[in-house]
Amino acid sequence: MTAESDSGQRAPALPLNILIVDDEVNIRKTLAMSLETENHKVTAVSNAQDALTEAARKSFELAFLDLRLGTEDGLDLIPALLAGSPWLKIIVITAYASIDSAVEAMRRGATDYIPKPFTPAQIQLAVRKVYEMRTLEQKIAALQEDLGRMHPQVDFSSASPAMQRAVNLARQAAASDATILLRGESGTGKTALARAIHSWSRRSARPIGIMSCAAFPMDLLENELFGHVKGAFTGALRDYPGRIAACEGGTLFLDDVSDLPLPLQPKLLRFVQDKEYERVGDASIRRADVRLIAATNIDLEKSVQEGRFREDLFYRLNVIPIEIPPLRDRPQDIVPMAERLLAFFGRANHKSFQGFTPEALQALIQYPWPGNVRELSNVIERAAIISGSERIGVEYLPSGFQPGDVALKLGDAVSIEKIEEFHIRRVLANSKSLHDAASILGIDQATLWRRRKKYGI
Repeated sequence: MTAESDSGQRAPALPLNILIVDDEVNIRKTLAMSLETENHKVTAVSNAQDALTEAARKSFELAFLDLRLGTEDGLDLIPALLAGSPWLKIIVITAYASIDSAVEAMRRGATDYIPKPFTPAQIQLAVRKVYEMRTLEQKIAALQEDLGRMHPQVDFSSASPAMQRAVNLARQAAASDATILLRGESGTGKTALARAIHSWSRRSARPIGIMSCAAFPMDLLENELFGHVKGAFTGALRDYPGRIAACEGGTLFLDDVSDLPLPLQPKLLRFVQDKEYERVGDASIRRADVRLIAATNIDLEKSVQEGRFREDLFYRLNVIPIEIPPLRDRPQDIVPMAERLLAFFGRANHKSFQGFTPEALQALIQYPWPGNVRELSNVIERAAIISGSERIGVEYLPSGFQPGDVALKLGDAVSIEKIEEFHIRRVLANSKSLHDAASILGIDQATLWRRRKKYGI
């Protein structure tokens, strides 16, 4: 495949980090000048070793590679570069063009092939194609992630002054690269707000990674976050870049950052401070241009006092703290949100609804919503699925919303599960965090999570 001139196309909207590997100094200079006029960031080297060194230090999106590097074969460098950066696009340039060499370069992972001599227009077109390819890949990844969730689009309009302050601060913070700490109970919408901040930022065309620190044991968490090299541990059959490298130029959202194990906290601190990190099994220092947003549903200051969270890391994460209020503190938002959710889930289930009965609206307003917006979404989705009428009545709401469910009395003819659900809901409604609720209930947070999932809380 050979790139041809097409001056009718526009230049990429964002600069790329580009590596040039060519043993001819004039080619390196000419190619660098052509790329720098398009505002791309260029690093030029003359041999394979320097190329691998630079690729370990920086994150490149595109490489121009000469197949003849003195006595070295550029073909061997293609898989070596891709091992450390599987998302890298490689364009081969050579004066020794042949069908066989082009096929072999593509077989080893090259993206495009340009014979010497080339024109600046050919180079610019090749770069545009790579830019468009990366943009399409990112859009596909985002669509796959969205399809996996299939949640309604978040509307941040609110009648609550506290929520308005949170959203306004998030919009202001999005314009900077400062680290943001989102604070709020589980289910308040921290992940949705992190996505919004990314979409409002200059990094919106780059990827955003979503990662929960509570979802991995310590060894897997380090591997997932920082990546590993081949042979780092049993089963490490190939290099894995990690989430940080995958988010180059974009944003990484670390949810439940309070669950980050103490041994990993200095490593995250180093990345937050210096944008440097090391992969598991490799002492090479790597750098990444990634904006960090963290979130917690517990009192991090208390965790610092108890020695469970590093004070220096807390201050590095808490540059711009944003408090997201629980749903029970903004009752004026419950009905508008419920109506938007009902419209969405109605369309998803091919139904048309005329809203809620007055009794159902009253029940929604009076309920304490320990699971916050996530629980509200689950309740409305359930009602939309099981309802057989155009208006959602209280009979389509879960137990706990019915008029007779205001309290349970000793001797009531109810099941143990019913009593457990009622008790968990009330404890959650009166606890400051899931950690506190689990302590009151005498169970761990993992068990509490399973109970909440079971009862739709």
